[in-house]
Amino acid sequence: MTTYAAPPVRFVEGHGSRLTDDAGRSYLDFLSGLAVTSLGHSHPRVAEALSAQAGRLWHVSNLFGNELAEPLAHRIDELIGDGTPAGGRVFFANSGAEANECAIKLARKGSGPGRHHVVSAYGSFHGRTLATLHATGQPEKHEAFQPLPDGFCHVAFGDMEALGRAADPTVVAAVMLEPIQGEGGVIPAPEGYLEEVRHLCDERGLLLILDEIQTGLGRTGRWFGFQAASIRPDVVTIAKALGNGMPIGACWARAEVAAAFQPGDHGSTFGGQPLACSAAIATLDELQRIGAPRRAEEAGARLASGLEALPGVSHVRGRGLLLGAVLDAGRPAAREVVASALDHGLVINAPAPDVLRFAPPLNVSTAEIDEALAILGKVLA
Repeated sequence: MTTYAAPPVRFVEGHGSRLTDDAGRSYLDFLSGLAVTSLGHSHPRVAEALSAQAGRLWHVSNLFGNELAEPLAHRIDELIGDGTPAGGRVFFANSGAEANECAIKLARKGSGPGRHHVVSAYGSFHGRTLATLHATGQPEKHEAFQPLPDGFCHVAFGDMEALGRAADPTVVAAVMLEPIQGEGGVIPAPEGYLEEVRHLCDERGLLLILDEIQTGLGRTGRWFGFQAASIRPDVVTIAKALGNGMPIGACWARAEVAAAFQPGDHGSTFGGQPLACSAAIATLDELQRIGAPRRAEEAGARLASGLEALPGVSHVRGRGLLLGAVLDAGRPAAREVVASALDHGLVINAPAPDVLRFAPPLNVSTAEIDEALAILGKVLA
């Protein structure tokens, strides 16, 4: 179905930060499948884990246990706690949208009848299902699918006064935010904002859900974006980089919040199946082995500095290796730059009309960063 525009190229192979199309042409990938392949394409350790599991067990459904889901849940819980078990529980899904659906249902079930509203931010992106689409703060995406499920409202990102007015504890169950709005144009939460939101939620008895689908697992220079704010959310949603390309998502919640779910309340036929879990465990093993947050911070500093020096770039925002280069007023539209960059062998995208997004693999090399900057400099010139 034509849910996407006709693709400009067709990729057939990938290794590390490189992609090859069906004409044999090579590209430098600084988008990572939308922040998914954080270890690069066809990573040998992940491929080896998948291959071994494929010859052992693929699927049994969640009517039965498997030997990988529980250890993976423990690993996620420890990363949420930045190295110390956080004492939460995990539901496995197949995508970020499904992880966010789980979070929304959990908030509604735990808060009880009448308190089913979720407050999120304009510019946010939380998924394409009907509920997560309404949680997404982009009204232009809503109109074709009305009526959407009831119980969602939006406020300006970073505006505590507006959030305070919207977060009525008699009807609101949760506040749902991204530490950095990726699809909104790579916009970080203002300094101190997440701490203030945490305080407001505590004061009014609301859950704080943080969507870490794009920001999680080392990309921003910490294992999770919220860790830079020194807070602990009630619910965290994860996907994208978790399987390095194998579809898997997860919803983590504090144990007392997760306890609202009872057997039959939620489920997923494929969630937490052995094949996906094997890829996720191998991915986390390698991300920890290479010190992914530190790598992202160091490589991100080099990339950001180089981008800021390019002609036509006004400024750079974001953290680690999730960066947005904002173009000068009057420069070509970002989509034109993206198309020209692709012609020159560099894969990036434009989440906003004046923003170029960069999300290369976390193990990207210094030489690859310099190569990408040289290509983009040529395009902008």
